[in-house]
Amino acid sequence: MESLNLVQNFAVWALPVIFAITLHEVAHGRVARALGDPTAQEQGRLSLNPLRHVDPVGTVLVPAVLLLSHAGFLIGWAKPVPVDWRKFKDPRRDMAVVAAAGPLSNLAMAVGWGVLLKISLLMGGTGGAWYGVALMARAGILINASLMVLNLLPIPPLDGGRVAVGLLPMRAAVLLARIEPYGMLILVLLVFGHVLTPLLSWPLAAVLSLIARFLDLPVD
Repeated sequence: MESLNLVQNFAVWALPVIFAITLHEVAHGRVARALGDPTAQEQGRLSLNPLRHVDPVGTVLVPAVLLLSHAGFLIGWAKPVPVDWRKFKDPRRDMAVVAAAGPLSNLAMAVGWGVLLKISLLMGGTGGAWYGVALMARAGILINASLMVLNLLPIPPLDGGRVAVGLLPMRAAVLLARIEPYGMLILVLLVFGHVLTPLLSWPLAAVLSLIARFLDLPVD
């Protein structure tokens, strides 16, 4: 993405990051409600107000550090929505479905930002207001693709970990589930240990390429 100063970077990235993280969590809550668990709704976590979902580390610190360090990708997370598995008819299956809703929402948002990028380019997005829209759309594609790939890692409480717990044989699922209390610590260590970038680079590039081909977008 074009070289921007700090204020310009904030203007370009702020809205896509807020939408990506907020709607990701709301998707979990809405699917949980549809499957019989109204806990997120009862605690006001289906709101589109981002302040209800902000996590100081995942929503503010980690994205800021990655942005300022020009890491090449941007990730973050919000406070997870509360889910009571006891209210599901099939707890293992339904928890996996709820978990999958998050990455799928990010994929949908990435495609949506891609459509906006295509429109902005057709409108001459090389200058003026449409140029700003194009930059924001590119940021939206990147942050949502990054979040989707990140959340597919099989590390509870990431969504990929919870999907794996729902799909693995019971003994393996129990062993994997025991990692959950340490999952965020593992993720932070991967970020600051510079392990996450090479780990995610190939799948992220593949997702971005597929979106570009699907929407016939230029590949940067």
